[in-house]
This record gives sequence, structure tokens and C-alpha cells, in this order.
Amino acid sequence: MLDPMSSPPTARRQRIGSELRKMRDAAGVTTAEAAGVLGLARTKVTLIEQGSYTVTPERVIALADRYKESDSEYVNALAEMAGERAKGWWEEYRGSVPAGFLEIAEFEFHAKGMHSYQICHPPGPMQTERYSRAVFVEAQPPLTPRIIETRVEHRMKRSEILMTGGTKPYTALVHEAALRMRFGGREVTREQLDWMLELSHLPHVTLRVVPFESGGFAGSGQAIIYANGPVPRLDTVQYDSVDGPIYLHSTEYLDKYSAIIAKMTDRSLSVDDSRDLISTIKRET
Repeated sequence: MLDPMSSPPTARRQRIGSELRKMRDAAGVTTAEAAGVLGLARTKVTLIEQGSYTVTPERVIALADRYKESDSEYVNALAEMAGERAKGWWEEYRGSVPAGFLEIAEFEFHAKGMHSYQICHPPGPMQTERYSRAVFVEAQPPLTPRIIETRVEHRMKRSEILMTGGTKPYTALVHEAALRMRFGGREVTREQLDWMLELSHLPHVTLRVVPFESGGFAGSGQAIIYANGPVPRLDTVQYDSVDGPIYLHSTEYLDKYSAIIAKMTDRSLSVDDSRDLISTIKRET
């Protein structure tokens, strides 16, 4: 069955469509030929590839077979993604927070592991409630108190799932600048630094600081998240823009940002030295 989506396509559904489009293009198959495999109108194939219609795992496999995709692990992972129907926890916030926030929560929830690099403030899931509120207070145009509280609540839920209740590997590469930004003032900043030190001892969390002394390098000025998918071809890079999150998943970009993350890791302090620097900054705050 092929069903129209009752809500705007999520980043995950768009990813399924994008992968099917890449497979079709690589195989040199037209939308009309693909439609013949599914017994559908050609326009339906276009909608599938745009993420505007859901598609069953069986049809994903049928298309992959027509496209002669030989990577069975990749095809099976994509089919499994297509078979997910349960609504995520983030759906309760649909209409209350921007769609981009929901996409990030969905993106994080399904990742097998994550690398986050931040330069202005700690990663959202590592923020305290008061620090997060202070960040949202600075938004432009200004947000109403009610909207701020809803966004803080959503962020704290992400934190609960990924941090205190999480088990999947989460590596936070945080620039020293982010640790010295005083959102909310000295007391709130000290509390935030304490919380990061506490989170750094969780078994699935790795916290490393990129110090000022590391100097400049390509990619150092851009906050990014690299998420591991069920197979490497389904990895994803996400970075922020003024219009919301941007997702990249072509081989070219995955290779590029994987190299950038490796460079950031190489320039960062060890876990123990990172804790020492955070403690020093706390005393200086």
C-alpha cells in the first residue's frame, strides 16, 4: 500500500525518498519505468522520492532490485526505515515548536551514534534547563514566555533520552569559546559547566574540548552533527542555518565532514584534560 502522509514529510522520510532517487539515477531508470515496477502512476514515484508519500519495505526492495543495487545490507536497512510506523515522542510537540526541532529530535533518536561539534554553546542535549532558557531568551525576534518554556521542555526531553537515559555513543566536541559564553550570567554558566562535568562520566558520553591554543583549521567555525546510520551509506551530517537544520548525505559530503570531525578530534584535548580545562574555566567564571 502507498499512503499519503497526514503531516509534512519528515527528514527521515525524505531520506528514504532521496536514497531511492539516487539508486534510480545511478541505474539510469526513468520514473515511468520505476512506476511500472510498482504498478503506479509516474507522478507517484516522484512523490515517493520527495518523501510526500510513504512506501512499504516490500516496494523499497522491489525498486532496489530493479535498480540492481547489490548492497543488500544497505537495502535492508532502508527497507527497515520504511517499515517504521510508530510515532516518535517528538510528535507531541508538532505545532508547538518549529519543524526543524522535531527533525533534529527524530534524527538523534534514530542515530546509532553521534559526534557533535559546537562553538557558541554546549550541545542542546547537554544543556541545563536554566542555561537552555537563557539561550532561547536571546532569540531574534524575541519569543514569548510560553514559547520559550515549550522549547525548553522539548530540549530537556532530548537531554533525558540522549544523556541521562541514553546508551548510544555520544561524542561532544566543544570549543573552548562555548564554555566561556555566559548565557544567563555567572551562576547559570557555573551550573552548566558542572553539569557537563557530570555528564562526561556517563559510560556512553565522550566530552572533549577544542582549546583556543589548537589554532584554526577547516570547519572550525561551523557547528555540525555527524550521525551514524544503520550502515555507513546512511550516515547523515546536519548543520544549522538561519532557516533551520540542513541535512547532507551524499558520499562526497559524508567523506568531507568525516575528515573534518577527525581533524577536530585530533585538535581536541583528552577526556581528562578536557575535564581539567572545564574545571579551570568554572573557577574563572
